[in-house]
Amino acid sequence: MFRKDIAALCATALILGAPLAHADPLTATKYGDFDRYVLALSWQTGFCQSMQDRDRNEPDECRLQKEVKDKTSYLTVHGLWPGLPKSVASRGVDDRRWMRFGCATRPIPNLPEARASRKCSAAETGLSLEMANKLNNVMPGSGGDSCLERYEYAKHGVCFGFDPDAYFGTMVRLNGEVKQSALGTFLAQNYGKTVSRNAFNAAVAKSYGKEGVKAFKLTCNGHPAWLTEIQIAIKAEAINAPLAEGSLLPQPHPGNCGQQFVIDKAGN
Repeated sequence: MFRKDIAALCATALILGAPLAHADPLTATKYGDFDRYVLALSWQTGFCQSMQDRDRNEPDECRLQKEVKDKTSYLTVHGLWPGLPKSVASRGVDDRRWMRFGCATRPIPNLPEARASRKCSAAETGLSLEMANKLNNVMPGSGGDSCLERYEYAKHGVCFGFDPDAYFGTMVRLNGEVKQSALGTFLAQNYGKTVSRNAFNAAVAKSYGKEGVKAFKLTCNGHPAWLTEIQIAIKAEAINAPLAEGSLLPQPHPGNCGQQFVIDKAGN
């Protein structure tokens, strides 16, 4: 193994806070003929503000949210979504239908549908206690009465035969990498401030190159608009390597955030 490969693996292990033996690669054993994953990260304070403003029932992770010193902690995991496999598309399925139903898509994979309104009705994931504890630190909606991890695995993971620890461990690792990047620094430094999309894009370019900007789709809500979610398209073959220039793919749309948006504060 080359020295730079060893260094990359060690960096990954440090981000996960676990020995190398626990950094298992993510491998699809079924329907593996897709070209991308989308890593969905929430800006948790903005997400909670959107729940409040739309008169949604606030989950415990929003109702109990507190100010923390490390502002990158508000960059949390929503999910990791494999793209439409060619073997599924060949049965007449388009991207819109795939994103709507995921593993429940007919005629294949045709598994039981996971419903966002009944996340805890989805089957247990089979996560190890060690990985569940790590996930709880970066996915506030996991476990408890929210069960986000069950919903995400049932909709986007189980039909691919992903090992649950590898699937969620990959999310934990990637979240940590983004937090430690120039983009993570930008979000922390602009906590509670209004930023421009150009400034956000410059932080992305510093982290992942100018072409990497096209891989980012941003979602905003409210007036003034505040950031709620960041979606990053990653090449399927690059999913087990550290995020870097050249490992991303362009998104079809940059999102709805416009030229200015707010990096929302806790409690606002």
